[in-house]
Amino acid sequence: MDTRAGLFPFLSARLLCWLIVLASAALIGVALFMQYAMSLELCYLCIVQRGFIILTGLIALAALVHQPGLWGHRIYGACTMLSALVGGGFSVRQLWLQSLPEHLVPACGPPASYLFNTFPLMEVIPLLLRGDGNCAEVQWSLFGISIPGYTLIAFFGLALAGLGLMLAKTSQSADSGR
Repeated sequence: MDTRAGLFPFLSARLLCWLIVLASAALIGVALFMQYAMSLELCYLCIVQRGFIILTGLIALAALVHQPGLWGHRIYGACTMLSALVGGGFSVRQLWLQSLPEHLVPACGPPASYLFNTFPLMEVIPLLLRGDGNCAEVQWSLFGISIPGYTLIAFFGLALAGLGLMLAKTSQSADSGR
């Protein structure tokens, strides 16, 4: 079944899924490079944003494996877009923390590895979602934009690709309902 993404008529829905998967993998690769090669500290909101990048890529990978019909593309596209938008919300939260005056920045918490080793997961998750003072520190920037700013741009692109999947049209007049 040939599908063309309505938002990106020059791309098939399958190619769009591949682009989402590859972009997600590249983003995680860059994040790992920055963490290990550049020795940047990982904050709570960085972990959450990485999780949503991985989730977005896995949703697109599931669409590739499943090879859905029209409604399947819409569902996978909506899930991809939702995952990217929620991840973008955490990028906005971190940008907000970075913009706070120093006296309003929340206190710094222990490293995430300590939290995972010490507390049950259900107690760690709310702490990660809130962020802390470590998330307010700008460790790296390029052209005045910090890492969560670039991550927000990436999430916007992934959400746009998810919208493209939602608007994909099939060449068949009747969809099999897969």
